[in-house]
Amino acid sequence: MAVMKPFKGYRPPVEYVKEVASRPYDVLNSDEARTEVEGNPHSFLHVVKPEVDLDQGVDLHSPQVYAKARVNLEKLIEQGFFVQEEKDVFYVYAQTMFGKTQYGVVGCSSVDDYMNEVIKKHELTRPDKEEDRMNHIRVTNFNAEPVFFAYPDHDGIDRIVQKVITETPVYDFVTDDEVGHHFWIIDEKKDIADITRYFEQDIPNTYVADGHHRTAAAALVGNEKKKDNPGHKGNEEYNYFLSVNFPASQLSIIDYNRVVTDLNDLTPKQFLGELDKGFEVKQIGKEIFKPGEPHTFSMYLEGNWFSLKAKPSTYNDDDPIGCLDVTVLSEQVLGPVLNITDLRKSNRIDFIGGIRGLEELKRLVDQGQMEVAFALYPVSMKQLMDIADNDLIMPPKTTWFEPKLRSGLVIHSLDS
Repeated sequence: MAVMKPFKGYRPPVEYVKEVASRPYDVLNSDEARTEVEGNPHSFLHVVKPEVDLDQGVDLHSPQVYAKARVNLEKLIEQGFFVQEEKDVFYVYAQTMFGKTQYGVVGCSSVDDYMNEVIKKHELTRPDKEEDRMNHIRVTNFNAEPVFFAYPDHDGIDRIVQKVITETPVYDFVTDDEVGHHFWIIDEKKDIADITRYFEQDIPNTYVADGHHRTAAAALVGNEKKKDNPGHKGNEEYNYFLSVNFPASQLSIIDYNRVVTDLNDLTPKQFLGELDKGFEVKQIGKEIFKPGEPHTFSMYLEGNWFSLKAKPSTYNDDDPIGCLDVTVLSEQVLGPVLNITDLRKSNRIDFIGGIRGLEELKRLVDQGQMEVAFALYPVSMKQLMDIADNDLIMPPKTTWFEPKLRSGLVIHSLDS
């Protein structure tokens, strides 16, 4: 069963929170981060993207970058922009986007749960990205950013959350992307004990929704500290890492679409002929067409939108991987027709999160940067959990979660 532990979080005083809270490290590049911190010396980007305070062109993985992260974090704490709780608590972190609100419980997940696969994952991680986040944690000695987990719905946890959110939130603000962020403290002893017990007794697994590299890094650093401590007892704070846990039913996965630079030396007419083998192809016209059900794709080519309905022989709904539309597209189009066989390495394909809209696919093709675009129906949380439960790995670039967790609302020290 899963472990969720309360902790003495460090968080900004309410008057500073909107100034401090930032987008996560991996959704913007260094130049974008430099622009975003202009005029705001207290943005948490100074901690999670510390290169903003160093010369342009600095090696992002050099020791001076991680050292700067630690200096910047210590400075924020010393100046009172982060204050530690006096006792162990949980939190509720809610986000509102497009009129929908999702409510997550913020606490600490267990390093052992990750190592023992109680925490389920659905993506492969890259060692270089793991090492980057591990170095950040090693040097700062904090989990500076939470990971985004899902758990099977639980009535008892829901009741506590619903009770807590009737109170006035300690943070309540809207960011420039029009996402509302709402934050409450769960500090009643019974509520803390009940949440801890519900996870330990009733939640067999939690699931990494977003943040596989951060999760791996946090767990691996905790495991390092365990091995390096001859007096290890098991209750040290490094045995746990910061997570936000949402009921699975509240989460929505957004489409993750594909754009391709060329047609592999085929003419558009030849390409459409190849598609006829696996799809019922219908030209829609100039109006944007969005897939409305699984196994139906939208394609934009030469100024026109097409509907591609996969023939039954192209997918297997009894296979957790074979039923995914990303699998169908790869096996029926990207590989055999366009000769794109390695999505991680090919420079002929790019991936566009659905949050940017299908207009972005059209723009890239119309401007000649790409030759063809494909929009996919998003996978479901059930599909994600089925894949993770079967210890399978999703194809690359399958899930896109929105809204993203804001960084700097609360952080976790590995020492206390």
